[in-house]
Amino acid sequence: MVNFTVDQIRAIMDKKSNIRNMSVIAHRALHHIKSTAISMFYELQENDMAFIKQCKDGSGFLINLIDSPGHVDFSSEVTAALRVTDGALVVVDCVSGVCVQTETVLRQAIAERIKPVLMMNKMDRALLELQLEPEELFRTFQRIVENVNVIISTYGEDESGPMGNIMIDPIIGTVGFGSGLHGWAFTLKQFAEMYVTKFAAKGDAQLGADERCKKVEDMMKKLWGERFFDPSTGKFSKSQNGPDGKKLPRTFSQLILDPIFKVFDAIMNFKKEETAKLVEKLEIKLDSEDKDKEGKPLLKAVMRRWLPAGEALLQMITIHLPSPVTAQRYRCELLYEGPGDDEAAYGWCPPRIRGVSTPLVVSSQDASQPASKCASWDQTLPLARRRTSTSNPFRGTILMMGRYVEPIEDVPCGNIVGLVGVDQYLVKTGTITTYEQAHNMRVMKFSVSPRGGGVAVEAKKPSRPAQAGGGAEAPGQI
Repeated sequence: MVNFTVDQIRAIMDKKSNIRNMSVIAHRALHHIKSTAISMFYELQENDMAFIKQCKDGSGFLINLIDSPGHVDFSSEVTAALRVTDGALVVVDCVSGVCVQTETVLRQAIAERIKPVLMMNKMDRALLELQLEPEELFRTFQRIVENVNVIISTYGEDESGPMGNIMIDPIIGTVGFGSGLHGWAFTLKQFAEMYVTKFAAKGDAQLGADERCKKVEDMMKKLWGERFFDPSTGKFSKSQNGPDGKKLPRTFSQLILDPIFKVFDAIMNFKKEETAKLVEKLEIKLDSEDKDKEGKPLLKAVMRRWLPAGEALLQMITIHLPSPVTAQRYRCELLYEGPGDDEAAYGWCPPRIRGVSTPLVVSSQDASQPASKCASWDQTLPLARRRTSTSNPFRGTILMMGRYVEPIEDVPCGNIVGLVGVDQYLVKTGTITTYEQAHNMRVMKFSVSPRGGGVAVEAKKPSRPAQAGGGAEAPGQI
């Protein structure tokens, strides 16, 4: 169940600096073949607001997320998802590393001037199945980060380009680590905040948000790379050799991986007393049901409470991915064929122009309703004025929230919206505008040839064969 209403979503839509349109791209989709769109409301804590360097308007954020399939046969859907988004969460299996399809989807994102952040998934497999040592796991992470940056530098523009530096770096918080299956994840920011609080001198508890942000950023620099920690003195060092000549542990291994390894070891080896001490030390609050669990179920419960994946990923998205206001400055020339000063593209004034990305079918109580995902630019336009060249109105505007859709009266620029009835005028992608002399949105460049194949379908309810026929025709429009 969602914990927000359509009215809340509509209110935050007007705050264009607080919108994040992003897609999830990975090597392989785990469950969905068809892409999924969802709008989420997320509120940052006051201390976290200082980490956002771009313009912002309050602590509430609207995240329009499109989860696209990762299989090579569905590369065209990834392209369609990227066209209407400004940022991408690139998910990489930390066991198998960066593969060919990862490079393909990342190359597509860079070509569309999409800013990426990285999530290294399946840490649970690295610990439970491969049983890697902390130093081995660090080297694996480091290699994946380097491989992703090689792809970005190969296909992207240099730092002097319109997007600036888009290289990923754990030190700045654009890399996450965790397990999607178990529901936990973290960035260096989460652990840096823990240790800033732990190592804080007297009086630092009253630091302002900006001062605390500076301390956390300084701590993040010490938690990655060739930085080492002396447990006996509690000091950080750039040299692996301590004062007594002994080798010091790496900070990432000692301060981040070591606590995680201890939790895994205590729970999976059924060390109940040690588990209880760790839970208390880490200030993890478990439900009465969770306390009775053992093995993997208990491990999932503890890790989810300690390092919730949603919190880490949503912070990474809101802090490091661009808003439509920021992204439009360098993406507009790639999206619109016409000059940047014509009436359809100029400023924030009507008429507005929309690009239709993907036709899709959404289900209602009566039948499947054709709709399309599209992104809007310029300013708000009431539903009654939405027209195609045929001057016929669409049947409605919808807000997509996973498997559910909600009707919405109007949608401001910078958002992703569903238009019901577009299939009457557009077979696939296209441009919607109120300005007859407007140029088209640029055609998407697909990296693979159209896929082919066949599948047998039947009506879920035998009494509705007509609806089944309409649903069978829908994939041909993709």
